[in-house]
Amino acid sequence: MTRTIYPSLAGRVVLITGGASGIGAAFVRAFATQGARVAFLDIDASAGEALVRDVAATFGSAPLFVPCDLLDIEALRAAMARVHGSLGDAAVLVNNAANDQRQALAEVTPAEFDWTIAVNLKHVFFATQAVVPQMQARGGGSIINMSSVAWIRGAPALPVYAAAKAAIVGFTNSLARSVGPDRIRVNAIAPGMVITERQRRLWFPDEQKISELRTRQAVPDAVTPEDIASMALFLASDESQRITSQCFRVDGGLA
Repeated sequence: MTRTIYPSLAGRVVLITGGASGIGAAFVRAFATQGARVAFLDIDASAGEALVRDVAATFGSAPLFVPCDLLDIEALRAAMARVHGSLGDAAVLVNNAANDQRQALAEVTPAEFDWTIAVNLKHVFFATQAVVPQMQARGGGSIINMSSVAWIRGAPALPVYAAAKAAIVGFTNSLARSVGPDRIRVNAIAPGMVITERQRRLWFPDEQKISELRTRQAVPDAVTPEDIASMALFLASDESQRITSQCFRVDGGLA
C-alpha cells in the first residue's frame, strides 16, 4: 500500500502508548515513515527493543522506546518526562494501549473491574494530563484516543472493556471542548475486527470464524493495523486541522 505523505508531520514529536506490537507497532512505523520523531511506551521490553531495531534498519532513524507499566501512574509520568527531556514538546499523543480480556458479567470481581478500567482508561486520562501543557506551550497539537466498536455494537463478552471504550469517547468530547482554544484537537478512532497476532492467538484461532465475521462488514476485506494507522496519520496532520471531538469508525462497515 502506498502511504500518503503528510509534510506537516516531519520532525514533529509523536508519543504512542502501547506501541511495541499490534496496532501500536503499526502507528510507530507509520509515523516513522512521515519523518516524525517517534517515542513509544510499552511494558513489553523485548518487543519494544525489537521494534526499535526494525524501524532503525528500515527508516535509518530509531524511535525512542521507554519501557513502562502504564498501570503505574507515577512511572507513566516519569516516562513521559523522559520523552519530553529527550525530544521536546509533543505535537501528537496516540493513547493506544489497551487490553480486551474477555469477561463474564457474573464473574467480574471488584479487583478485575478496577484492573480493566486502569488498563483501558485511567492511563489515557493521565497521559493526556501530562502532555497538554506541552501542546499548549508549542501552540497546538493532536490527541488521538483509541476507542472500539465493542461499545457501539455491544460486545457481550467485554462488559467492562466496552464501558471503558465508551468512556474514552466521552473524555474525548469533553477534552476537545476544554483544550480547543489552545488549538489542541482531540479525536477518537474505533477499530473494528483487526486480527493482530495477539487476537489470532487468544480469540480468533479459527480462520472460518474470522471469515464469517467479515461477511458482516459492508466491505469484505480485512481491516488491518495499517488501516488504523492511516486514519491516525490524517488526524495528526495539519490536513485535519478543523476536525475535533469526533469518533471515527474504521471497521469496514461492520454491522
